Amino acid sequence: SVSRAVEERMKSERLRTELITNVSHDIKTPLTSIISYVDLIKKEQPENENIRGYIEVLDRQSGRLKKLIEDLIEASKASSGVLPVNAAELDIAELLRQALGEYSERFAAAGVNTVVNIPDERVVVFADGRHMWRIFDNLSSNICKYSLAGTRAYFDLKVERGEAVIIFRNISSEQSELSGIDLTERFVQRDSSRHTEGSGLGLAIAKSLAELQGASLEVSVDGDLFKVTVRIKCLRVEKPSGLPELVGDNGNSSDAPGTDGISDSDQSDNAKPNTQN
Repeated sequence: SVSRAVEERMKSERLRTELITNVSHDIKTPLTSIISYVDLIKKEQPENENIRGYIEVLDRQSGRLKKLIEDLIEASKASSGVLPVNAAELDIAELLRQALGEYSERFAAAGVNTVVNIPDERVVVFADGRHMWRIFDNLSSNICKYSLAGTRAYFDLKVERGEAVIIFRNISSEQSELSGIDLTERFVQRDSSRHTEGSGLGLAIAKSLAELQGASLEVSVDGDLFKVTVRIKCLRVEKPSGLPELVGDNGNSSDAPGTDGISDSDQSDNAKPNTQN
């Protein structure tokens, strides 16, 4: 029966998650010792230039392996739904500003000019701030890794039909032959040659974390244009003065009939583009 098949699938997912978690922890224990001893060797400041080079490689690769293990554990937990969700009212506009601010130097180092369109209003959603931050962190990290240097990346937040819609867009350094659906699978990278040091888990984790909170994450690819859209129910939009502008089921504000809280036509007034170098 269908219910039995679903039950078997859930059981299989739980067992797989437990296996990945246990194996990852078993790997993490000796890796922690390796990292500790590498740090001790670095403090000795060896004079031999070759040895210093070897230590740098060990330090970099052990750190990369540690990050991969952590991502693998998180991806498994997120996809199986066992991660706790501590949802509360959250100003998604402010959180997005902070996340992009954290990446301003990395964007500049990658040669990516950012164009940010975030409204002045508070856009309130019901979500887990830690999980939403991780989503923005993963998406921003991908832009730094895969964008073509000298191009722009666009970050938009608007309210449509009762939903807060967050859009990340950038130009990839290489044209991807994969679809948006393929790219949200685990261990899939845009760079099929794997020249970058990504694990291929970033988008999969972001999608799972979004779904855990009742949100959605969609990826679309058009040639070298890469676009990620996150949608989550908007509770209300508050003006800077603090006066609430309620967003109804149809996405229209209570005091501005026929608009979408922050509509496309009003973006030029409410969302001032901010270009970061």
